[in-house]
Amino acid sequence: MSLDSITTSVDEAVSGFFEPIAKWLGEVVFYSVPVAGTELPLIVAWLVVAGLVFTAWFGLVQVRKFKLAVDVVRGKYDEKGSAGEVNHFQALTAAVSGTVGLGNIAGVAVAVSIGGAGATFWMILCGLLGMATKFVEVTLGVKYREVHADGTVSGGPMHYLPKGLADRFGKNGKTLGKVLGILASVMILFFGLFGGNLFQVNQSYAQLVSVTGGEDGLMGSSAGALFFGILIAALVGIVLLGGIRSIASVTSRLVPAMAGIYIAACLVVILVHATAVPAAIGTIIEGAFNPEGVAGGVLGALIIGFKRAAFSNEAGLGSAPIAHSAVKTKHPASEGLVALLEPFIDTVVICTMTALTIVIADPASWAEARKDPESVGGVTITSDAFATVMPWFPYILTVAVMLFAVSTVLTWGYYGLKAWTHLFGRSKASELTYKVVYTLFAIAGSLLTLQTLIDMADAVLFMLAVINIIGLYLLAPVVRRELNSFLEFVRARKAGAEGDEDQESVKTAV
Repeated sequence: MSLDSITTSVDEAVSGFFEPIAKWLGEVVFYSVPVAGTELPLIVAWLVVAGLVFTAWFGLVQVRKFKLAVDVVRGKYDEKGSAGEVNHFQALTAAVSGTVGLGNIAGVAVAVSIGGAGATFWMILCGLLGMATKFVEVTLGVKYREVHADGTVSGGPMHYLPKGLADRFGKNGKTLGKVLGILASVMILFFGLFGGNLFQVNQSYAQLVSVTGGEDGLMGSSAGALFFGILIAALVGIVLLGGIRSIASVTSRLVPAMAGIYIAACLVVILVHATAVPAAIGTIIEGAFNPEGVAGGVLGALIIGFKRAAFSNEAGLGSAPIAHSAVKTKHPASEGLVALLEPFIDTVVICTMTALTIVIADPASWAEARKDPESVGGVTITSDAFATVMPWFPYILTVAVMLFAVSTVLTWGYYGLKAWTHLFGRSKASELTYKVVYTLFAIAGSLLTLQTLIDMADAVLFMLAVINIIGLYLLAPVVRRELNSFLEFVRARKAGAEGDEDQESVKTAV
């Protein structure tokens, strides 16, 4: 029996078994209500409302403290002797690498095909709101993290939900928090294996096959798929063995590089079509409030934009606090401020650049997709937009997809490890077992589609958002105290720096 027939049999068997479960779970988690001729998934409304509430609660923290957040990333307020494993910049890039991926390339193209150019406007707005949610959850992640005897750190919803609820509500809160912590770990682990690992490897392999001649090309054989899977698994396994320090070391170089390459390519297309920029911006704004051919009109464009942004930046899902919790700091809110930059980079910058590139280049495949959104894949539209200026760009896009995928697999490997150790303990044998399982899933990703399990993983991760955001509402007063504490520290540091400058001025004058 050939490898192809074995993998096909496995795919069919898994799909047959899990399809009813996946379908039911997806219908529950992504339950939609009809709104003005289109469908609104309630989970998207849940995430957007959280962004609105936290934006109001913390007085537009994402705008007022944006410069301070940048200063913190630059290390301006670092303190010697802080517990943690990585600096602010490394924690940010590790978390960004878990969110920036195929959704920014393919998902945005689908959004502007279904929701029109105007979906971009609402995508940006949702990204800005998500910054406030990310600030809250990451502050809690650092506040209630666990620093182990060997200096390593564990954090995330499986830690701040039990500890935070116990702090605020005593014994009852402790019991509830413990149950929620276990559920959060299970959901993160499940998504990590299937959505953060297997899906990423599967899609990057598919892109590689498409640019090397399709099924009949160099990588189209089952042997090529196996080789690709083993290569990715080896890379991931080596980095994963080094823990968050090793992951952060890689992502702190990989994320700026891949984002830089991608944004530079977008800018090339935009500059070549520079005369079309004003019209494109006008199309986006007009399409947001007066869309043509979009089901549901303005609300339809809004829902598509919000959906794309919410699914892309993961604000409120509880995943990013795991990476951010490893930061070296004595002030939890300092990393919360750093984290609010994450949706800005992921959604406001990268997703918007993709959308603007497509709208400006206006490839034929985009026009075709607007008539029939299911006719053309998202990556194809984005690739065609770049090809209007750079016919060779599909090869560069393949490299970008590969880099995005590998960084996502690495980050979700760490997220899954923290969920695993919360459930099964931190022994060396336990951690090694997880790392072996995770690398085997990377190999399987190049051979199997397991679309049913990937659909389940998406549903499970967004189910976590329901639990997580309830916790964020209950623990928001803790975040306010932490923010005030950090702002006092910043004021004191500035006052000290000004005092030193005054003394230096006096010495110079004398």
